[in-house]
Amino acid sequence: MSKPSLSKGQLAIVLSTLEPFNRGKVSQEQYSTDAEIAATIIKQAEMLGDVEGKEIADLGAGTGILGLGTMLTGAKKVVFVEKDPEALDICIRNYEKLKSESLVSGKVEFRQNDINEVNLKVDTVIQNPPFGTREAHADKKFLEKAFTIANVVYSFHKTSTSAFVKKFSDDKNFKATHQFDFEFPLKKQYSHQTKKIHRIQVSCFRIIKQ
Repeated sequence: MSKPSLSKGQLAIVLSTLEPFNRGKVSQEQYSTDAEIAATIIKQAEMLGDVEGKEIADLGAGTGILGLGTMLTGAKKVVFVEKDPEALDICIRNYEKLKSESLVSGKVEFRQNDINEVNLKVDTVIQNPPFGTREAHADKKFLEKAFTIANVVYSFHKTSTSAFVKKFSDDKNFKATHQFDFEFPLKKQYSHQTKKIHRIQVSCFRIIKQ
């Protein structure tokens, strides 16, 4: 008998206990994903049938909050892909923490890979890629790769790029079925940031193969 699913509030609380970036790398646009936002998207994905019993890839996994969230809601297997070894170490520690608390089961795989080197097939991709403010078109590379990996993709992008995301998806024979809009809190961790928390308009798109 499967255990009852966590509510969105319960999921957010568990995700908020995970270890964040110690000090993210600005060149890779490393920011910790907000636990409330992660929980909202994961519960939406669960309700749409894209999580439970599925194989999932978390691309550019960082500290693992998105992929671990899907493990907490019944994913069969999660592949965490992250090129930065320090971030991947945090991701592994976060997984081991949840496993030691008997909160996750399922299979897991950790891959230290650049996005261009990734070769796998899963049911669903969930990703919060770089927005392309430091490396032009970094978000496009992640979308392109996600479309080769899965038929269902959840991907975070600046809301101002919504038209591009939808057009790019259409051109690849994918369609954005949902757009979830957020004020994404970026906590101060770099010297160029002047506010303790800076909020930016970010959307998560659910995109499916046509």
